Amino acid sequence: MEQSPHPSPPLAPITPVLSALRVRETPSRTPSPYRAAAAIDAEGYSWPSKGTKARRDETPAERQARLDRLAAAVGTVLECLGEDPEREGLVRTPMRYAKALTFFTKGYEENLKDIINDAVFEEDHDEMVIVKDIDIFSLCEHHMVPFTGKISIGYIPNRRVLGLSKLARIADMFSRRLQVQERLTKQVAVALDEILKPQGVAVVMEATYVFSPF
Repeated sequence: MEQSPHPSPPLAPITPVLSALRVRETPSRTPSPYRAAAAIDAEGYSWPSKGTKARRDETPAERQARLDRLAAAVGTVLECLGEDPEREGLVRTPMRYAKALTFFTKGYEENLKDIINDAVFEEDHDEMVIVKDIDIFSLCEHHMVPFTGKISIGYIPNRRVLGLSKLARIADMFSRRLQVQERLTKQVAVALDEILKPQGVAVVMEATYVFSPF
């Protein structure tokens, strides 16, 4: 077999499409592994990370100290790449990136109960509710490179509905963490199932990654 004289570039975008579908589980059905921990804990957090409560409770001084440690680590990364962290274009990059990364992962600190904020309403409605093409941005936990795309959420109410804007905020909360697309899609579906106890939930996401060969 002849090989092309023009090899593929090392980085290329890929666009997988994933979906999660939940219906009310019967007692005989094997529980989802996502049920091993409560979808929403007593404080309103949804699958909190090891450091969620530390980030939530830190003082301004502690937050600045965490940013300083993160910025120092970014400076080390720049040095390992062969760059000079002290040159004009990079001298403020470590702190900028530390603040950006904190923002990109703000979902660890967000509280689902605060997001919902009592926006669950009793309604005699049993037809599908759909919000399509919600923009999402996340970081792949395997390489910490971005993936972006759109997520669509639908559910069949069981006499309870959620304010439509809250669906986008739930998707944003879960995407602002180190993620994989499969888990992100599932978490949105399971959390909505827990909040509303609907007849069924469907979540579909299409995203583009920057592929790394490593």
